[in-house]
Amino acid sequence: MTATQRIKTPRNTSRHPCLMAVLRMAGLRPTQQRIALAKLLFSSGPRHASAEQLHLEAKTAGMKVSLATVYNALPQFRSAGLLREISIDATRSYFDTDTSNHHHFFVEGEERVIDIPSNLIDVVGLPDPPKGMEISHVDIVVRVRPEKQKNQT
Repeated sequence: MTATQRIKTPRNTSRHPCLMAVLRMAGLRPTQQRIALAKLLFSSGPRHASAEQLHLEAKTAGMKVSLATVYNALPQFRSAGLLREISIDATRSYFDTDTSNHHHFFVEGEERVIDIPSNLIDVVGLPDPPKGMEISHVDIVVRVRPEKQKNQT
């Protein structure tokens, strides 16, 4: 092949074939918005993100995706096993790209979630689940805040 010859690829080839495959294997149709959100979520290692944070990142990156689309996509990713949801309270959830069994610190005032390795917490004394049910996992969120400065008198 000479320097002026080029290999032509079909126009509809995605720049993110791995993300497309992951979405398909999870049973999700790889739409442009889902691929864009998956790229933001999974391209930089394990992380925690709220819908609002992810929407802001998408806008900053020049992606055309509405907040409603983000709110719809995150539970779809969770249901497909790609994310784990961390409920902080009735109005706040974060989505974790690490779906392994582990727990979290929530830093009050900073709206930040930090992983706690699973070997640092022992969960004992769980009740038997109701008949016909099984425990899928236990989520522990430990709320932390900066220490208050002690008055020196």
